[in-house]
Amino acid sequence: MISPFAIMSTAAAVALVILGVAFLLAGWRVLVGPTLPDRILALDTLSGTAIGFIAVLAVKTGFSLYIDIAISLGLVAFLATVAFARFVMSRAPVAERHSEKKARAPKKPKVAAKRSDKNGRKGKK
Repeated sequence: MISPFAIMSTAAAVALVILGVAFLLAGWRVLVGPTLPDRILALDTLSGTAIGFIAVLAVKTGFSLYIDIAISLGLVAFLATVAFARFVMSRAPVAERHSEKKARAPKKPKVAAKRSDKNGRKGKK
């Protein structure tokens, strides 16, 4: 029979390998990303992967302080993502921001103009 410790150790090793691959792919996107938002999203993915690493290490070693560190890193990463998003929005050209506002604004229906004759009656002449 397989011991629970062996199962846990194997699962932690597999999780660390998967997280390592995710970390490498996200790191590649940070370096090569074609646009700034792609790089910001990759940095957010890197922070999530780092949180996963820390959580797996906490389970593997049994040291519960790692969980507090992972939670703190998650909070800081969230604030950094919000700050980066505001930075990207502030860099957008003014004309582009106004066109986005116009695209989001509901359009008013066009009302056909009614004609009136010289006596004030409405309708066709």
